[in-house]
Amino acid sequence: MTTGRIAGARRPAWAWALALVAVAAAASPLIAYWLTNPEDQRLVDLDVYRTGGWALLRGLPVYDVITPAPQLLPFTYPPVAAMLAVPLAAMSWPVAQWVWTIAIVAVLAVTVRHAFRAFLDGVRGALAAPALFAVLCAGCMYLMPIRDQVRFGQVDLFLLALCLLDCVVRRPWWPRGMLIGLATAVKLTPGVFLVYLAVTAFAPRGTAPSHSDSSHGSSAQHHGSTAQRHGSTLQRLGLTARRRLGDMGDVGQRRALFMALFTAAVLTLLPFLVITDDARDFWFRALLDSERLGANAATTNQSLRGMLLRLYLPDALTSAVWLAAVAAIGWYGFRQARRAHLDGDTMTAVALTGLMAVLLSPVAWIHHIAWIVVVVAAVAGSGRDPVRLLVAAGVWLFYVLPIPWWGVSIKALEAPVLSPVAGKIVQNAFGLGAIGLVWLLGSWLPRRRAAAAGGAA
Repeated sequence: MTTGRIAGARRPAWAWALALVAVAAAASPLIAYWLTNPEDQRLVDLDVYRTGGWALLRGLPVYDVITPAPQLLPFTYPPVAAMLAVPLAAMSWPVAQWVWTIAIVAVLAVTVRHAFRAFLDGVRGALAAPALFAVLCAGCMYLMPIRDQVRFGQVDLFLLALCLLDCVVRRPWWPRGMLIGLATAVKLTPGVFLVYLAVTAFAPRGTAPSHSDSSHGSSAQHHGSTAQRHGSTLQRLGLTARRRLGDMGDVGQRRALFMALFTAAVLTLLPFLVITDDARDFWFRALLDSERLGANAATTNQSLRGMLLRLYLPDALTSAVWLAAVAAIGWYGFRQARRAHLDGDTMTAVALTGLMAVLLSPVAWIHHIAWIVVVVAAVAGSGRDPVRLLVAAGVWLFYVLPIPWWGVSIKALEAPVLSPVAGKIVQNAFGLGAIGLVWLLGSWLPRRRAAAAGGAA
C-alpha cells in the first residue's frame, strides 16, 4: 500500500504558491456561478448535512426532518454523519457555503497531488511540476462529477480523499485503515474498500503478480519482470519472495483491514449510545427505504441498478439481472484490483475499487463518479507513454461533457428507433463508461504496461 515519495520539496515554495493561486483562479468561475444561483437551488446537499446537525442541536428526530421548500430533502446518511455535521449547523448559511466550497477545492488539490504523484514527480525542471499540478487541478475541476460536487455541496470528494490517502500515503501519521473506516461509517459506499483490503490481505495460495508497473515507481516490480527476461539470479529471488507474499497474504493490508473494521464499528455503535433513537431509526427504517435518496430511475443514477431500472422491466427480472451483474462485475473488479495491488500499481487498484463503489451501489448519482479523477491518474501513469496519455485525455473529455443529458434530449425527440434505443444508451453513458473503465484498468492497462516494458527492453 505504498508508493514513491512525493518530490515536491525539490521545487521552490513560491512556485507551488503560484500554482495554488492558478487553481483558485480556475475554480472561481464555477464557484461564482453556483454560489450566486437562486438560493433555494444552492448547495442543496450541504443543506441536507446542516439539517441533520440542526436536528441534533434542536433535539428533533434526524430522519423525520427535511430541508426547506422547494427541495424538501431528508437526511439520508448514517447517524454519525449527523453528529459530524453539527459544526456546519452552528455556522450561518452563507459562511457554511463558503467554508464548504473552499474545502472542496482544497481537497481536490490534495487528491490530484497524490493521485497524479507518478506523473508530477516524473517531470523535470523547478517550475514544471507546479505548472502541471495547476493544469491537472483545473482540468479535474471541470469534470462533470466534480462540477456537481460544487453545485450540490457534496461530501463525496472528501470521502474519496480519505480512502485514497489511506491507500497511497507512504508513511501515514494515522493508523492505516482508520480513514477508510471513517469514510465507511459516514456514507457506507466506501465500504468497498473493506472488500479491497480483505482480498489483498488474504490472497489465496499461489498468487503472484504477473506484470510490473514502473510508471508508479516500484523498482522491485520492474526488476522482477527484468528477471523473467534476462535470468538474473538476484531478481529471481525477489520474485520468489513476492510469490511467498502472495501465499501468506499481505500483513500490512491485514492490519489496515482490522483497523478499518474497528473504526467503522466504533463510529457505527457510538450513536447508539449518544442518539439511540436516531441510530435505531436509521438502521431499521430509513436505510431500507431507497426512495429517500430520490427517484432511483432518474438519469442521474448511473449505477448498474439505475441503468436497469430505466429499462422498465418487471421488478423481479430487474432484481435478478442486477444481482447477476453485481456478482460478475464485482468479481472481476475486485480480482483485478488485487492483481494491480500485487503488481505494485496501487493507484489502479484504488481506481478499480472506486468504480466498484459506483457500479455496485443501488444508487450512484453522477457526483458519485468523482473517482474518475483517480481513474484518469491511473491511466496516465508516469506520463511517459503517449498512448496512455491519449487514452487518459479521452477519458477526461468523456466525463467533462454532459453526455447523459444528451440522451435525455434524444429521447425527447420521439424519433422511431433513434429515441428509444440510441437515446437510452446515451442516457446511460457514464454508467456504461464506468463498466468500460473497469475493463480498461483491469485488462488493457496491464497489457499496455507489459508491452511498454517489452519495448523498453
